[in-house]
Amino acid sequence: MTKYVIDAAAALVLAADVREPANEHELLAPTLLRSQVLSLLHAAVSRGEITKEVADDRLDRIGGMRIRMLGDRVLRNNAWKVADRFGWADTYDAEYVALTVLQAEALITLDLDLARAVEGFVRTAPIDALFDAT
Repeated sequence: MTKYVIDAAAALVLAADVREPANEHELLAPTLLRSQVLSLLHAAVSRGEITKEVADDRLDRIGGMRIRMLGDRVLRNNAWKVADRFGWADTYDAEYVALTVLQAEALITLDLDLARAVEGFVRTAPIDALFDAT
C-alpha cells in the first residue's frame, strides 16, 4: 500500500473525476483540508466557474472519500519546523509537507511552486499515480 498526502486542489480534482483511486493507495491529509476545500469551492462559485450544485456535489464526494485526516500535536509541531525551514510565514503548506514526512511516501499537490520548493525534502507524485496500483 502506498500512502499519499493530497492537498485541497488535488482533492477537488479527485472529486471532479469519474475514476476512483486504486484501493492499494491510502490517502492522507491534514484536517485543514476540509476548510481549504470549502473555501476553494466557494470562491469558484463566486467567480461563476461552477454552480452551487456542483460545489455541493464535490463536497459530498470528498466527504465520501477514504481520506485519513490528521491534525495532532506531533503534526502541528512538525509543520511549525517545516515552515521555519522553508521561511514560510504561515503553516498551511507546511502541514501537508510535515504529514508527508511523518507518514507518507509522497505528496500530491497541484501547486508547482510548492512542489519545487520541497524538491529533495519530500517526494512528490502526479495525481495520476493514484489510479495505478503499486
